[in-house]
Amino acid sequence: MLCTSIQERPELKLVSHGRKVTLIGRPVPEIEGLVGATGLSPLIGCSVVTGDPGLISAFVERWHRETSTFHLLVGELTITLDDVSSLLHLPISGAFHSFHALSMDEAIFLLTELLEVSAEEARAETTRSHGAYVRLGWVRDIYEMRCKARRWIVAARAYLLHLVGCTLFANKSATYVHVVHLKAFRDLGQSGGYAWGVAALVHMYDQLDEASRTTT
Repeated sequence: MLCTSIQERPELKLVSHGRKVTLIGRPVPEIEGLVGATGLSPLIGCSVVTGDPGLISAFVERWHRETSTFHLLVGELTITLDDVSSLLHLPISGAFHSFHALSMDEAIFLLTELLEVSAEEARAETTRSHGAYVRLGWVRDIYEMRCKARRWIVAARAYLLHLVGCTLFANKSATYVHVVHLKAFRDLGQSGGYAWGVAALVHMYDQLDEASRTTT
């Protein structure tokens, strides 16, 4: 059954956001404290530019969606919260922030409220992205503009949205980030209380479930 699955699967596309993280660089000194207080700073240095497609494909082929485990010759293995804590150095205790799908109007409202863009600009970007998403390149532009305007809290939100879009909540579009993740940065003082490691693991499980489908 496994051999049949491998033969039927189209070639997997491996996308790495390491270069995108490098493009935005480390946060400017004025927002280093704001970013650090969220507990997400370790993600800045964890991205890789290249990867091993064969190795990743092999793990994807052995992912079992019903049990969230890899079926290997040595037995069943899974990714645990301890792994997330040890490898990504993210907090695994605290409040859990749940994300739900946004309508276009809700996404536009969040962008205007938290990134201080005009409703027209927000609508144009979400229309171009065909949903409640924005391009990572667009977020980088917003970050640079808010830094120039010395709007440090807004700049920190843009930086963090770009960071999690390239790391914790990356998706197979390779270009877009969900606007919904911006909600976690409405109050930056509260953002540090979230169990980011738990959210990362849940998202990883979901993405492995999707990648393990033979049609993906």
